[in-house]
Amino acid sequence: MLGLKLTTDPRWVNIVEKNIEEILTDHAYCEQKAASTAISLIISFPEYTELVQEMTKLVKEEISHFKMVHDKIIDRGWVLGRDRKDEYVNKLLKFFAKGGSRQTHLVHRLLYAALIEARSCERFKLLSEELEDKELADFYRSLMVSEANHYTMFLNFARKYGDREEVDKKWQDLLTYEAEIMKDLGKKETMHG
Repeated sequence: MLGLKLTTDPRWVNIVEKNIEEILTDHAYCEQKAASTAISLIISFPEYTELVQEMTKLVKEEISHFKMVHDKIIDRGWVLGRDRKDEYVNKLLKFFAKGGSRQTHLVHRLLYAALIEARSCERFKLLSEELEDKELADFYRSLMVSEANHYTMFLNFARKYGDREEVDKKWQDLLTYEAEIMKDLGKKETMHG
């Protein structure tokens, strides 16, 4: 369904289970960054009314997810740690060349967002199926559906605002590039790394 060309090695969950505090902190910041991305799209492309409407809804949803993760951290007696660089996203954002038209820039940002949401969804599914902590497994199962919806929303907007054939080719190329990135990741207790 997600189109990912390389799935996460299930042993990643073993790494996560050894440091739940770290994965929750990383996850909280991922939700905050997703909300920031939606705000940035509103600011950068205000003339796309439908996009602005959907991004407004997304900001609310992502910030509510941040609160849910933050509450899990507090419930376990921890505090939110500091943000750290997202190696996955930093590598991913190097794929498309800089420059181009405003519309091309929008399409590229939407494709990046779609892929990040797809990978998050895949990771949430894995956590929901493999975590021994049933409370967290159920939590990730509940979040998995919204991540899948976000992925399709971003991809559909990219197809709407760009040439469909060109967008689909870029999407496949980005998926191939992302699979290469993922070969070196999956060894840390981070949501994407």
